[in-house]
Amino acid sequence: MAMTDLQGRHDTLAAALWPRAGKLGEMSGLLRASLLAVVGSLFLWACAKIQVPFYPVPLTMGTFGVLAVGMAYGWRLGAVTVLLYLAEGAMGLPVFAGTPEKGIGLVYMAGPTGGYLVGYVLAAAACGWLAERGWDRNVLTAALAMLVGNVVLYLPGLLWLGVLFGWDKPILEWGLTPFLLGDLLKLALVAAGLPLAWKALSKRS
Repeated sequence: MAMTDLQGRHDTLAAALWPRAGKLGEMSGLLRASLLAVVGSLFLWACAKIQVPFYPVPLTMGTFGVLAVGMAYGWRLGAVTVLLYLAEGAMGLPVFAGTPEKGIGLVYMAGPTGGYLVGYVLAAAACGWLAERGWDRNVLTAALAMLVGNVVLYLPGLLWLGVLFGWDKPILEWGLTPFLLGDLLKLALVAAGLPLAWKALSKRS
């Protein structure tokens, strides 16, 4: 992929599968975006509930869903979709991993995972912005985009843990290092899956 391809604006996977309204008007475009956001929020809900036995901690698929939605939707719709998902959680719906067992609503969101939830929005926007510049078209750039998304996601998560518990505590051991191996696997899944989806679309068209 040439560097100019990475700098220009590209369609996202969602735009390729369901093109924007065009001549159909603003209302049709709003309906499309709304439906995609709802479907995306349900996908995030489902991902949050998936837990796979793994080492050193069980593997949850919440971050996988966030990064995938951001890359597939683009930065605006990706961020809006994650915000809708967070709004569902704030209203008390058990959309997050650990809910309702560990609490629901704003009380849960203000707990140790609160910073990571903020990071969800930033990560989806970052990955979506890169996808709109063609970074989802091959494995290498898709993997780099996922890495950027992970960094952006972890920063507010770790900062919030430090604020809650104090920087004298082993914040990295609590909130980062146990999850790195699983995040690497999730990164590889998204990075491999998106270029394959684009290849399938090109063969169909």
